[in-house]
Amino acid sequence: MTNIVMQIQLRLYKPADLHEVLTLFSETVHTVNAKDYTQEQLAAWAPQLPDTNKWQATLSSNYTLVAKQGNTIVGFADIDATGYFEHLFVHKDFQGCGIAGMLAHAIEGHALEAGYAVITVAASITAKPFFERRGYKVLKQQSVERLGQLLTNFLMEKSL
Repeated sequence: MTNIVMQIQLRLYKPADLHEVLTLFSETVHTVNAKDYTQEQLAAWAPQLPDTNKWQATLSSNYTLVAKQGNTIVGFADIDATGYFEHLFVHKDFQGCGIAGMLAHAIEGHALEAGYAVITVAASITAKPFFERRGYKVLKQQSVERLGQLLTNFLMEKSL
């Protein structure tokens, strides 16, 4: 899998990608994030029946990229108009291949071109080290409520 990044293509999100993106998100949260969160927290974070209208609206209004290997979406990332890096997820079977770095680099490049001075992100416990390696600084640890469960994350920022 070390040469997988050479086979990855990034492109803008299309509404037809929604089902595959939601499946990737759910499977990734329930496997990769399981070392840092309880089963109840994971179920609240990535419920079996996601709000597809809300997801479609968010991904369509943000600058959203998908990473593809062949016909398979292996990652996605998005940033909103305020510079908030909303999602960065890589398929559970493609962890550690450099895909997250490719997506983050592209999102940060877009933010720079758009004139954002700062990018903010609410990084999960799992993702915090990744963002720290990219130069993001922790502003504060916080608890967010999802379907009655409190999840710890870290509000982080990076100056551009």
